[in-house]
Amino acid sequence: MSGPSPTGRDRWTPASSVVLAALVVAAAAVGFVWLPLIQPRAAVTGVWNAICTAAGLVYTAPANQPVVQATYPVSQVEFVPGLLRGTNAESIGRGATLALRCTMCHGARGLSPADTPNLAGQYPIAIYKELQDFKSGARVSAVMQPLVAGLSDRDMRDLAAYYAYLPRLPPYHPASAGTPPEIVLSGAPMRNIAPCGACHGELSHKVAAPWMEGEPETYLAAQLRAFAAGTRHNDIEEQMQNVARQMTPAEIQAAAAYYANRE
Repeated sequence: MSGPSPTGRDRWTPASSVVLAALVVAAAAVGFVWLPLIQPRAAVTGVWNAICTAAGLVYTAPANQPVVQATYPVSQVEFVPGLLRGTNAESIGRGATLALRCTMCHGARGLSPADTPNLAGQYPIAIYKELQDFKSGARVSAVMQPLVAGLSDRDMRDLAAYYAYLPRLPPYHPASAGTPPEIVLSGAPMRNIAPCGACHGELSHKVAAPWMEGEPETYLAAQLRAFAAGTRHNDIEEQMQNVARQMTPAEIQAAAAYYANRE
């Protein structure tokens, strides 16, 4: 007595498995080999380097690969451990004296009476970097560049220490302001925009990323637009430019209004 005959599903199982395996192999070949090799200006040579590139691994680039140089001054500040080490009462006192000529724009206690940055409680490295960038021309300002031209490295360190010593404006977002804008709260992952707090938060702030709570709305919006247009380009590895150029005008205004909310 013969056994039961195979069903239609049983007959198709081996064939479908073969087809699926072939599709997986073809997709891997296209994604890990063919696409990396045909990218314009790609410095990928050989199958192994193509696979490593697609997988996000480091490969050995050709020795004659040209280095792309910026056509404008960029920040030359190098962040190393202990960059501003040695801050003491003397440096804060010297910074307070130097800051007397900054009060017209930044206020007597680092809180701006105009649409210029509040510096009280700002991260010292952020202040030091911007002063260096103004002096080198990496960040352009017709007002700031003449003021920093005569500052020494120690002067900048002392100014950074003084302003960081002053009490900052705390975050203040009343219920009447509503929920934070989506661009601030969650970013826009599909456009490669991280939440603002990922770099500008208090505990998780990135080196040289400034504290933004309480900064003037006009100033924040102007800086975001400058990054988006490329007229401000002293951000390290163009991080802010890459973010700002992906933001809509409404998102720029919403983010600026959120951080400036002092109602």
